Amino acid sequence: MNKNYYAVLMAGGVGSRFWPISTTAYPKQFHDMLGTGDTLIQKTFKRLSKFIPVENILILTNERYNELVLEQLPGITQEQVVLEPAMRNTAPCILYAALKIQKKNPDAVMIVAPSDHWIEDEEAFAKDVITCFDKCEKENVLCTLGIKPTFPNTGFGYIEFERKDGEPLKSVHQFREKPDYETARDFIKQGNFLWNAGIFMWSVKTIVDAFKKFQPEQYDLFLSGLKFYNTVQERAFINENYPKAENVSIDYAILEPSSNIFVLPATFDWNDLGTWGSLYDKLDKDDNGNALVNCQVLAEDSHGNMIRSPKGKIIVIDGLKDYIVVDKEEVLLIYPKSKEQEIKKVLAKVKDNFGDQLA
Repeated sequence: MNKNYYAVLMAGGVGSRFWPISTTAYPKQFHDMLGTGDTLIQKTFKRLSKFIPVENILILTNERYNELVLEQLPGITQEQVVLEPAMRNTAPCILYAALKIQKKNPDAVMIVAPSDHWIEDEEAFAKDVITCFDKCEKENVLCTLGIKPTFPNTGFGYIEFERKDGEPLKSVHQFREKPDYETARDFIKQGNFLWNAGIFMWSVKTIVDAFKKFQPEQYDLFLSGLKFYNTVQERAFINENYPKAENVSIDYAILEPSSNIFVLPATFDWNDLGTWGSLYDKLDKDDNGNALVNCQVLAEDSHGNMIRSPKGKIIVIDGLKDYIVVDKEEVLLIYPKSKEQEIKKVLAKVKDNFGDQLA
């Protein structure tokens, strides 16, 4: 296994569209959303540890999830859990992790990946990442994996690449924000657009240099703590200085102004598991097209439903079509799949009416 390969798992999000299962105290990456026996973060960790040394995998997360991470990933040490004392989007935490890795190994190449995505063909995934690593080791480039669009999705950002035949890695022309439906349809028709999956690869030197160039204030702030990184003094420095960092995404801070970006069209099936509907798409269905997690269902004239309950519970439904049914100890959600994007708004109303303890 290559000792220069590193991974940074992004595990600080709340996943509020998966409420009521995903909550601020216990977000979706720590749940077995697919009913496979592994939580999403466990699946992602196992996928990466097949070609990246376990000790080289860092988990970026909020302080409040430290115990959950250590409990679910017993093979790692506290030093591998990189804790954010404040929410500052993706750019500051990626710079912080990159500087920590660079101090240990200046020759390192790293992947930054969400901890809660679904990828079936793990061998193809590893092959794609190593293809990008090879380019990052030889050239001063930033790489990303793009997903071939299967429909005009308005929930993802898009990557527009240069049309050049032959090379597997394509030069990125520009990153495009989440489009409306007509624009998304136009992107697909053009044929040189990919979904942005938020999976990035680069050498630590290239990404740190990019911050120095495009985000000099962030760079100076985090560089000032270099002598403390990977020591017992690191925590105190980060607690004091991290909240001073600008709240900015890696896309906006680094990728949009950079010109040396390449995208590899992924050779594996991918799903961001961002909503109950996307989870429904990936699960096996019963004879009525209902997707079930943990429960046993007696269904009459009911199809297309996403149903989840505590383990072994029996659910009886009649006349229900294309609904999300989620039963949790203190909350029962019965909601149309077609309105799944509004679950965030529902959650806000629940907080207003019943308090924050359910969120």
